[in-house]
This record gives sequence, C-alpha cells and structure tokens, in this order.
Amino acid sequence: MSVPTPDGDEIDLLLDEMFSPAIAEALRGKDRLVQSVVERVDLRALADEDIYAWAAARPGCWILTENVKDFRPLMLQALQVGAATAGLLFTSSRTFPRSRLNPGPLIDAINAWLERGRPEPPLIEDWLQPLT
Repeated sequence: MSVPTPDGDEIDLLLDEMFSPAIAEALRGKDRLVQSVVERVDLRALADEDIYAWAAARPGCWILTENVKDFRPLMLQALQVGAATAGLLFTSSRTFPRSRLNPGPLIDAINAWLERGRPEPPLIEDWLQPLT
C-alpha cells in the first residue's frame, strides 16, 4: 500500500538514474506509482546515500537499481542503526539489457512485480525476474 510522501506524492517504486524516465512513464500509464530519479529535479545528481535517504523517508517506497554494491551497504547500515529503510529491488543489465528500442520486457517485469505486491517485512530486498 502506498502512502502520501512528505512532498504530497505517492510512490511505490523509484527508478535509479540508470533507467529511462520513459519506463516510469509507461508504468504510470498502467496506474503504477512509479517515478524515476532522472525526471525529478530534486533528485538528479544526488549521491546514492541521499537517494536512499529520500526513499527511506517514504514508507513502503522501494528503489529499482542495478547498483547492488552501493545500495546494499546503505540498507545494511540503516538496519544496524535502526534508521528508516527503503526496499531494494535489484536487477542487472545482463538480465534486462537497457535498450530504448525494446524496454518492454523490463516494463512488463516491473509491472508484474508491482502487481504481486512488494515483499512483506522483514524482507526489504528482492531481485527482479524476467517473465517466462
């Protein structure tokens, strides 16, 4: 369940900067509460720590990223100190090659993941799987 954010937005999933805003737009066309870092002026060019903190301040918000090596330690650090956490949905360019010509498989997989519902706590990490 999404909740209004401190800035009045509702968001279930934030796409990290490596993802085209066209993906977020396509998902919003399916009535999904998705935004991309690239389309938000307030998030562009922020450090990963700041992106994570922004998402963690929005209950139920997850981040889709390929950047496991930076975001997982941020999540673990937040857990260790009892701070707010954001869920992390990981993927890779090997599983979902980034392509302006064929973003459909990634869009479909994200939509299916959102349709199933985010994992329930204590799970706050998941891997996006291709549809078969």
